[in-house]
Amino acid sequence: MNLELLTLGGYGQFVWPAFIFTFISCYYLYLKTKEELQQQEKFYLNKFRQLRAIKIEVAKKKETSKRVLSNSSI
Repeated sequence: MNLELLTLGGYGQFVWPAFIFTFISCYYLYLKTKEELQQQEKFYLNKFRQLRAIKIEVAKKKETSKRVLSNSSI
């Protein structure tokens, strides 16, 4: 009974290699996609950090301007 399940009625010699090929192909695509995602995440985070640093600098300048203007008597 178990051997019959593996041979799939005589078609096992065609089904199992196709199954293994499909599994290996999907796994390879998964690894390549994961690698590309990690590269894109690094690129995005580097760009985002630069934008964030610029925003922080602008915010500090605005804050300093507000302090200077609020302390000056007109």
